[in-house]
Amino acid sequence: MGLNDLDDEMMTSYSDLGKEFTVDLDSETKNELAMLLAAFGDDPDELFRRGVHALFQQAIQSGNLDFHLRSEYDVTYDEYLSGATYEEMTGGSQYPEPDDERRYQM
Repeated sequence: MGLNDLDDEMMTSYSDLGKEFTVDLDSETKNELAMLLAAFGDDPDELFRRGVHALFQQAIQSGNLDFHLRSEYDVTYDEYLSGATYEEMTGGSQYPEPDDERRYQM
């Protein structure tokens, strides 16, 4: 898999999300949500958005997002943002593989 596969998956997931969806909450999550609502306000939708942003930022800062993207798609988040892999950006993919059998022949 590569950069194009990740881009296709992103487009598919984005269109599948739609505007609204339902999430089943366990008792621990309900308790935590109730505490956050009491502290930050009465809008659970805003807390959900904040939670997604916080998780996303934490995954980027810890390297967890890059680890999973590299494992699944062989790219990093920076490569996804730039639209090219590091190898493509540095020109590393333009040179042929060295021929070790003929390497030292004159």
